[in-house]
Order: sequence, then structure tokens, then C-alpha cells
Amino acid sequence: MSSGSEMSATDASKWLDAHYDPVANLYTFSPCMDLADLNGDGENKLVIGDLGTGSSHMKLKVYRGTALMNENTLLDLPTGLVSFLMDLHEPRIPAIAVASGPFIYVYKNLRPYFKFTLPSLEVNAVEQDVWQQARDERIDPATMKEMLEGVRSKADVPLSVRSLRFLGLEPQEMDEFVSLHKQQPIRRQTVITCIGTLKKSTADEEGVSCLVIGSENNEVYILDPEAFTILCKMALPSAPTMLDVTGQFDVEFRITVACRNGNIYILRRDSLKPKYCIELPSHPVGLVRMGKNVVVGLTEESLQCFTQKGKKLWTVGLPAPITTMALMEIPSRGFQAILVGLANCEVHLYRDKNLVGAFKTPDVVVGIRFGRYGREDGTLAMTTKGGGLIVKILKRTATFDDRERAPGPPLAQSVRLDVPKKTKLYVDQTMRERESGVAMHRAFQMDLSRVRLAAATAYVKALESSQAPVSACPSEPLKMNAVVQGLGPSFKLTLNVQNTAARRPIANITISFLYDESLYSMRCPCFRVPLLVPGLVYPIQTFVECTSDKGVSDVIKVFVLREGRSAPLLTAHINMPVSEGLVLN
Repeated sequence: MSSGSEMSATDASKWLDAHYDPVANLYTFSPCMDLADLNGDGENKLVIGDLGTGSSHMKLKVYRGTALMNENTLLDLPTGLVSFLMDLHEPRIPAIAVASGPFIYVYKNLRPYFKFTLPSLEVNAVEQDVWQQARDERIDPATMKEMLEGVRSKADVPLSVRSLRFLGLEPQEMDEFVSLHKQQPIRRQTVITCIGTLKKSTADEEGVSCLVIGSENNEVYILDPEAFTILCKMALPSAPTMLDVTGQFDVEFRITVACRNGNIYILRRDSLKPKYCIELPSHPVGLVRMGKNVVVGLTEESLQCFTQKGKKLWTVGLPAPITTMALMEIPSRGFQAILVGLANCEVHLYRDKNLVGAFKTPDVVVGIRFGRYGREDGTLAMTTKGGGLIVKILKRTATFDDRERAPGPPLAQSVRLDVPKKTKLYVDQTMRERESGVAMHRAFQMDLSRVRLAAATAYVKALESSQAPVSACPSEPLKMNAVVQGLGPSFKLTLNVQNTAARRPIANITISFLYDESLYSMRCPCFRVPLLVPGLVYPIQTFVECTSDKGVSDVIKVFVLREGRSAPLLTAHINMPVSEGLVLN
């Protein structure tokens, strides 16, 4: 995988650095960021749920351009933030829903509009009886602690937050806590862990959306956008941490949920329990839907892609742990990709499993959102670990090519072939092959054996007649090739002779030429070869004159002979080129 030093300059040149504020004091994550047109003027704002210090200064901040436009104080830590259209009134201005604790705070026109509270959960009967006795002063705090600890270890229904806080107190603090809370009724409430939106009946951008809520008590709720009543409730085996929603509530929808037990569950319409389950090798830290597939970022520094039914398609390793993920979509170009923030101050852009872009950032990116900001369609807003704000704009001329960094097989390999339809001739041939398969295989084996026999016979004949360019005699292993140079009528003939023996030299070798004397003449048609040392190539040169002006050519045969033997050691046939013509004096 490419590191910062290996990144090309073309990746950085695709983005314009619009704004960077390292001291913006924004402490948030991707689920608490959104881009929305809050005034209906066609200019999108950046809405951020700021976590503050974790215990105070939690705020809802709205940025316009590079300046802070508005802020509202939040009573608890925000766990998610979405913009949605809750009615059909004109102008079409979206509302902002902020999930915080067991509540959803809805803001419209940047003002508090509605507060929704999750339904209370069942309270343990023994716990209620213990606090009733404390209210009647029939029990002391030490006995209360002992009884509540027994309930916590044995009961199926968990304790309320009040009892859990009581069990964590020091003995000297218990009396004051009991006297302060004993007169209040016990309530056990869950908290919201994640939030999303689901179109109600139409899939267009200006359609009304329902709120989808994941809670700590292993349930997913779908809320009506106008009355804020629960339309549907679905159970999960574990508490949800991330969710991705697609479809319409009145037609068909899928909710992909990543849970705290390290699995991903897929919920569908008219199903109160998960339809499919995806078991992951490690815990998920990011979840993005890309087309019909789901891409999951894992703590083991990898990306994995699954189908809607849980089949794994591919895995990509990463150079550093994942800090955040988001979808990058450009509808005008039909382009979809995944933005992945890494702990090594890099942001990678993946299209399927191909890395198509990357750039470095001044600090680790922990929150990221791509979309229309202001009047620019391709804007990337990022928050950093140190509280900074980075805004980049995608150039209109920027292109992302899968081949820039795509490892593995070429793209042409995945192109579907245009296979013609099966004809009647093809069907008849298939039936004949099924019926006569054994006979056809035997005939094929017979023909193959005949070809092998013919090749072996020709090879043996060539060796016996010394017509091969390699000597078959084990005592005198020689190899020879010939090169013809020139256009004519004078040609230069070079013979490269080599002794291929391991240690033994070869001597007393003669080379002779056989040719048509009416066409060619040679200065020396026969000459002796010096001692051949093993391994060296000896170039032996001679000249051939073409004596005919008829524009024809013939073959010159070369024989390598040994004294005392009638058969040649080597034979070579040289196809002479046609001469350009005689030179007339």
C-alpha cells in the first residue's frame, strides 16, 4: 500500500484547500456531522454536534462557509445527528434531529421544535421493593447495597441507573444519596447509540423521511416523522453501534446494523428479527453501503465487502488503523467511492477494492462528510483529533481512474463476454458428445499417439542422417548455426561452431559446403577448423558469390566432417536470399 512518501502529486492536485482552522475546538465524529440547506436558499450549511469536554460544553454548531453561524447548548453528549424532511410544507426546509441520551432533540429553523423520549423499560420488582423500604425508612443503606448487589448478580432484568450509581458510592456518601432520591419513582431508561433516516414513501431527495434509532437495549425503532410515534420496533442480539438504511418504509427497506458483539445484522420489512447475519473476524469501526454491497472497516486494519445476503466479495489491507469512514457520491458523474481516514494522517479513497486517490492531512481525521457545502457540490469537510476543521473542494476537472493504483488482474478481465445464444447445431453437437464420448476420446488418443510417433520418427531420422544443428554423437557434442549477411551478389556467410562438452576439446574437424555451381561460387568450399575449446563460440566466415542474374536462389548445405568417418557430424541447410543482381563493370 502506498505511503505518504510514495503518493503522487496528482492526488493532491485533485483537491482545493478551501479552509483549515487548527484551533476550531470541534470535538466530534462522523455520525455527528451533516450537510443541510437549513434556510431553503440553496446554500448548504455544516451542522456539527460538538462533544465539548465530555461532561460540559456540548453544543450544536452550524457553520456557514468558514465562519460559525449559530450554536445551541445540548444537555447531554450527542451520539448522532441527521437532517431530514418531516413534512410537505413549503418551503422545503429540513429539520435537525440530535440523539442525546434517551432523547431526540428536533430543531427546525435552528430553534428547538420537539423532544422525543424513548419508552421506559421494565423495572425489576425486587429493586422497586428495596427502594420502597428505603422510602419508608425500614432499611439502612448497608442492607440496601447488599440486596441490590444480589439482584444485579441474579436477576434477568438489569438495575436502573439510580441503583447502579448507588452501588458505586463510598459508604459515607450513601445516606445523602438515598435521602435525595428515595422519594422519586424509579425509572429505567435506555440510551440511543446510533441514528439514521429512512424515506417514508418516495425515494426522491425531497421526500419525507422517518427516523431510525438504535438503542442500548438491543432494539431498533422507526419513528413517524410527523407524530413521532413508533411505527416499527425490531430486536437484535446485541446493542447496535452503527447502521445504514436504504429503501422506503411503505415499500421495502433494509437496515444494515453493526452490533457490539462484532457481527452485522440485516433487518428487512415485516421482519421483527434479523434476516441475515455477517460474522466478522474483528470488531467493525466503519460501515458504508456502496450500491448493493456493504463495505465494513475492521479494527484489524482492513476493509471487507459483503453482499446484501452476507457473502464476502473482497478484502483490502490498510497501512494504519481506521479512524472514520464516509461515502463519497457524485450523482452528476455517477461516481461512488469510500473515504477512509487513517491513524497515520492520511485519507484514502477506494472505489470497490481499488485505491483511486489519497492525500495527507495535518492531523488525524476523526470526522468526515462529503457533499454539497455552500454552493459547491463536491466539498469534503473533516474534523481532526486535535479539534481542527479542514474543508477541501474537489476540482471540476478531477478524474479518478481505477487503473492508477489498482493491484491484481486488469480491468478487462472483469468485463462480461458477449456469448452468443445456443443454436440448434450446438445443442445437437452437445448431445452427440454425450452419447459418443468414449468413442471420441479413444479416437483422439489414437490420433495423438500417431502424431507423437511421427514426430519421434522424424527426430530419429534427423539424428541418424546428421541433419540436426546439434550433434548426436556423445563423444563429439557440437552445436552450429549460420548467419547470412549482404544483399548480393556477394554474401558473407558466418558459421558459429561451439563445443558443448564439459571438459574435452575437439580437434581434426573439417567443414565442407555443397552448392549449385551454376548459381554460386565460393573462394574456399572446404577448410579445416582449429582446436575447439569447450564452451567457446568460434565464428568461421567465408564469402559466397552469386553468379546468376536470373533472380533465383538455392540452398547451400554445410557438413561438419571428422576424419575417418563417412557420416557427417552435423548438417545445416542455409536458405540463401535472392541476389539484388550482378554488378556490371
